[in-house]
Amino acid sequence: MTRQELFENIKKKQSFLCVGLDTDIKKIPQHLLKEEDPIFEFNKAIIEATAPYCVAYKPNLAFYEAFGVKGMISFEKTIKYLKDNYPDQFIVADAKRGDIGNTSAMYARTFFEEYNVDSLTVAPYMGEDSVSPFLKYEGKWVILLALTSNKGSLDFQFMEDNDGERLFEKVLRTSQKWGNADNMMYVVGATQGGMLEDIRRIVPDHFLLVPGIGAQGGSLEDVCEYGMNSTCGLLVNSSRAIIYADNTERFAEVAGQKAKEVQQQMAAQLANL
Repeated sequence: MTRQELFENIKKKQSFLCVGLDTDIKKIPQHLLKEEDPIFEFNKAIIEATAPYCVAYKPNLAFYEAFGVKGMISFEKTIKYLKDNYPDQFIVADAKRGDIGNTSAMYARTFFEEYNVDSLTVAPYMGEDSVSPFLKYEGKWVILLALTSNKGSLDFQFMEDNDGERLFEKVLRTSQKWGNADNMMYVVGATQGGMLEDIRRIVPDHFLLVPGIGAQGGSLEDVCEYGMNSTCGLLVNSSRAIIYADNTERFAEVAGQKAKEVQQQMAAQLANL
């Protein structure tokens, strides 16, 4: 999916919502446990209820790998279901890969050839040769970790060099030599909303994947005020606040209502473009 296609879908749906499929079998409604593949059945119901209100889905690989082969079958079925039934949805594999070049090449083959997802989250710590194999795929996206929303982000990401440049800023500046606004996005946590202004000074045109609204307490208004650009430039993720909003047989219906509420807030923000 190209940047223009993504932006057209955002305009059409009046939404830049990404629904995180962090599917934990210990949290899904009990009645699904009788199904042959409860994880997939949960995902399918969530997708059917929320698809009108979002433009992207982000399955977190840890929640599938935790169940071994069975979990990865659920992941693969989820991707195929999206591809077959909702081809306009942008699919983010949240796997945070990144290793020496030949290993990254295998990760790239896995997600861009075998699973055929649109994008993959990648850790930049090992540098250019660990990221460049992912950028060789036409029409695919690298979503590079830049500034995360977890407490531990303070350990390294705000460290300054002798010129006062913070580490996350160095990641943003250096990585622009590897990719561009048509094949690279950045992860920026919503709870770091105050930093978005600084980030936009460095990467004014790139899309930002912003987790942390909803259950993590990030503000959509702050994210839009400081992070939105002329082509929106945002994919804002919500996981738990949508998919676990209800634990009864009405879980999908309630998830759809929650997604619609966020979409309506986003439509108001898009009116400012």
